[in-house]
Amino acid sequence: MVKAIVGANWGDEGKGKITDMLAQDADIIVRFQGGANAGHTIVNKYGKFALHTLPSGVFYDHTTSIIGNGVALNVPKVFEEVKSITDKGVPMPRLLVSDRAQMVMPYHIDFDKYEEERLGKNSFGSTKSGIAPFYSDKYSKIGFQVSELYGDLDSLKAKISRVAEIKNAMLVNLYHKPAINEEELFNTLMEYKKMLDPFVCDTSAFLWKALKEGKTVLLEGQLGSLKDPDHGIYPMVTSSSTLAAYGAIGAGIPPYEIKQIVTVCKAYSSAVGAGAFVSEIFGDEADELRRRGGDGGEYGATTGRPRRMGWFDCVASKYGCRIQGTTDVAFTVLDVLGYLDEIPVCVGYDIDGEVTTDFPTTVNLEKAKPVLKTLPGWKCDIRGIKKYEELPENCRKYIEFVEKEIGFPITMISNGPGRNDIIYRNK
Repeated sequence: MVKAIVGANWGDEGKGKITDMLAQDADIIVRFQGGANAGHTIVNKYGKFALHTLPSGVFYDHTTSIIGNGVALNVPKVFEEVKSITDKGVPMPRLLVSDRAQMVMPYHIDFDKYEEERLGKNSFGSTKSGIAPFYSDKYSKIGFQVSELYGDLDSLKAKISRVAEIKNAMLVNLYHKPAINEEELFNTLMEYKKMLDPFVCDTSAFLWKALKEGKTVLLEGQLGSLKDPDHGIYPMVTSSSTLAAYGAIGAGIPPYEIKQIVTVCKAYSSAVGAGAFVSEIFGDEADELRRRGGDGGEYGATTGRPRRMGWFDCVASKYGCRIQGTTDVAFTVLDVLGYLDEIPVCVGYDIDGEVTTDFPTTVNLEKAKPVLKTLPGWKCDIRGIKKYEELPENCRKYIEFVEKEIGFPITMISNGPGRNDIIYRNK
C-alpha cells in the first residue's frame, strides 16, 4: 500500500512530523520531488533535526529511505545530512538513491544566487539552493543524471563541454562572473560518484518488487499545494510539482498504487518567501504568533528566515486539499493557539466587492481581502491530551468549524512537536 503525505498550503505545515510518525508502521519512505530548498523539522528521542533531502523515516532501523528520480539531488548536502544525524547517535539509515535522479550542479547554485541579485526588489525570495536552474536544465535536457556517472567518461566530458559553452555565455555576458572550469567540474562529478556508489540502484524496480510483496510505502512531499508550478500562486512557486499525483512519477510507481493521501494543514497559516498571502497578519500580532509557533518559533528550517504569519485560510486550504486528492487531513500545531481569547479564521475572499470561497488565479488573488469570522479561544494548554473528547469544547468547535469549511475529514490532530503528540480522530 502507498500513502502520500503532502502539504495543503505554502509549505511548513508539519509534514516531517507526520511522516516520521506514520513511518513507525511503514517499510519504505520516498522523497519524490524538490531538493534541499526546504526542510522538515522532526523531534524524537534522538533530538531535534531539520532534514532537507533525506526522507523523514531515517530515524527507524526497520525502514528503507529512498531519494527518488524526481528529486533535485544535491549530493554533498545529502551526505552532510547523513553525517549530521549519525553524529547525534542515529544509526546509519538504509538509503537508496535513484539512478535516474538528476544532480544539482555547483553552477546551478551560482545561477540561483546571481539571478536573485540581478532581479533585486523583484526577486522570487529563492532559498538560493539551485532548484529553479536545476529543473530548468532538466526540462531543457541538459541536466546530469546519476546514471551518466557510470557510463562512458569521454561522453561525460563531451557533455560537460557542451553545457559549459551555454552556461559560460550567460555567466560571462549576463552576470559578469567567472566561467565554468570544465576539468574542475568533471573532478567534482567523480567525487560525487564515489559518494553515491554504495547507494545507487534502480529504485523504481525496488519499489515495484516491494509493492508486490505487500510492503507499505510512504511518499513524502515537499512544500505544499500553493507552491505547485501549475496549481499554485504562479510565479511565486517552486519548480517541481508538490502534488500527491506527482508522487507516482517522482518515485516511479503506478498511480493506482496510491491509496491514501494525508494532506497536512496548520491550525494557522505561515509562509516563507514572496507571493500572495491573503490572511497574512503583521506587527505585534504576527510577532506573538511567530514566537509561539512551530517548535521554537516560526523560522524556515532551511534558511532560518522568519516565516510570514496569518490566520487559518479556509479558502486556500479547501483548494489545497482538493487538488491533492485528500483522503485525510492532519491538523498540526493546534496547541499553539491556546493563548488567544478569540481566533480569527479566513472564510472567504473579497475581490472587487464580491465575496468568493473559490481560490482564484494569481491576478485576482493579489486583489483579494480576507473575510474573517472570529471563533472563541480555549485559553489553556492542550499538550498531553490523547483523546479527542478530552479537548476543550471550544477547541473541538474550532476543529469542526474548519473541517466543515474545507470539506475534508480531519482525522489526525497534532498538539505538540513530539512524535507521540497526536490525537487520532475516527471519522
